[in-house]
Amino acid sequence: MKKLFFAMIILSLTFILASCGNNTESSGADQNETDSSEQDLLATIQDEGTLIIGTEGTYRPYTFHDESGALTGFDVEIAKEVANRLGVEAEFKETQWDAMFAGLDAKRFDMIANQVGIKEERLKKYDFSNHYITSSAVLVTSEDNSEVTNFEDIKGLKAAQSLTSNYADIAKQYEAEIVSVEGFNQAIDLLNTDRVDVTINDKITILDYKKVKPDAPVKIAATSEDASQSGFMFRQGNDTLVQAVNEALEEMIEDGTYLEISKKWFGEDVLN
Repeated sequence: MKKLFFAMIILSLTFILASCGNNTESSGADQNETDSSEQDLLATIQDEGTLIIGTEGTYRPYTFHDESGALTGFDVEIAKEVANRLGVEAEFKETQWDAMFAGLDAKRFDMIANQVGIKEERLKKYDFSNHYITSSAVLVTSEDNSEVTNFEDIKGLKAAQSLTSNYADIAKQYEAEIVSVEGFNQAIDLLNTDRVDVTINDKITILDYKKVKPDAPVKIAATSEDASQSGFMFRQGNDTLVQAVNEALEEMIEDGTYLEISKKWFGEDVLN
């Protein structure tokens, strides 16, 4: 009787251990499925035939609407060409700058194309493609402002900035009072109506703005010595997609397509 009792205990323990082993294997399989699903975003994009791209649509000359209402710009054309080389269509979802990163986190789009500066803070949470443009930050004031001639002069002044931009970081560095805006157009409007003292933005954007509106009462008061580089931004864990985008960019540079787009918008090569 005792032998039968002990045999039953051993059999029960064996069954429990086997079940635990199966559960562990199952959990591991589930985790692998989760990891691989994020890593296979490129395959999903190619299966569905669409690369979904987050952009502002209000940031000339990078992403804006032309007179016909069509979305266009340097970043838009570069992103479309990348999508074409991946064998898919580019679908743009327009979002205000300060909501754009949250949109990427929420998987509303696969990547962002909006002059996103590649900086250390962002690299902790996101992945970037190779850079596709280099530009300097400039300090912009009203045309009749003779008191602000360098970045040190903005301490305590009101600076119109998108809160999560590189340019807001520069304004904070020089102790300006940040006035939050949704993008470049609103920053310039506040400056033109004397509701802020300055704004810090991209040099190419300001030059293009002055070209389109030569009578606009604003000027570049100072230029930063440090140039920043921008790239496409992705959620981490999508290495195959980032690699494919980098390969497309490299091909565009090698075959002259990149230079053609760059000259169309800026009259020169803006890669470096």
